[in-house]
Amino acid sequence: MSPFMAEMIGTMLLILLGDGVVANVLLNDTKGNNGGWIVITTGWGLAVYVGVVVAGPYSGAHLNPAVTIGLAIVGKFPWANVAPYIIAQMLGAFLGALLVWLMYYNHFQRTNKPDSILAIFCTGPAIRNYASNIISEIIGAFVLVFTVFYIAGAQITPTKTPIGLGSVGVLPVALLVWVIGLSLGGTTGYAINPARDLGPRIIHFIVPIKSKGTSDWSYAWIPVLGPIAGAAIAAVLYMQLK
Repeated sequence: MSPFMAEMIGTMLLILLGDGVVANVLLNDTKGNNGGWIVITTGWGLAVYVGVVVAGPYSGAHLNPAVTIGLAIVGKFPWANVAPYIIAQMLGAFLGALLVWLMYYNHFQRTNKPDSILAIFCTGPAIRNYASNIISEIIGAFVLVFTVFYIAGAQITPTKTPIGLGSVGVLPVALLVWVIGLSLGGTTGYAINPARDLGPRIIHFIVPIKSKGTSDWSYAWIPVLGPIAGAAIAAVLYMQLK
């Protein structure tokens, strides 16, 4: 499998299972309705595990433009490969969100809460304050990328980025995303991944859903720029501490 295909499929699985657990908790008449935040954060953590297991051997399983950009900043990933990886991640996010819509189609039809429907596809703030919201995303992404550097450690080279390889690498990445959700996710829903938010938000805008409201484009820049800024800060600090 090529790195491009691995990033696309890995991100697709991440979004299918991550957005899928949100759908299972928020949509009407599902088996998991009202399962709560613990179910959502656990589902997202395990979704990362699945995506990393599949993509890791072929692409390093970035599955996140912030991770890709952070690795490039520290000189551990070629800048020439950044755009192809991000394109693959976005395509995977599109496909994963589309599959969630197909999977839960009947339940979308029975749900008349536009905010809940939007929350399945993308994040939103608990309290809308753009300054605080972007700080939340910066902090969450900083913790993600900074810790990923230490999980991968010396294994990372400019031609090989085994973020999820080996028995040691896969589970810590999943646990990392889980604890970010549990500890830091209450303010904005912890996008910490531009593709994870923007790709499904576009699908929400496109697909027909009976009670769909706005896609909240006025907020959409925060889960894109915040994680990139957090990754950049993590990269700079990591280089200083090496």
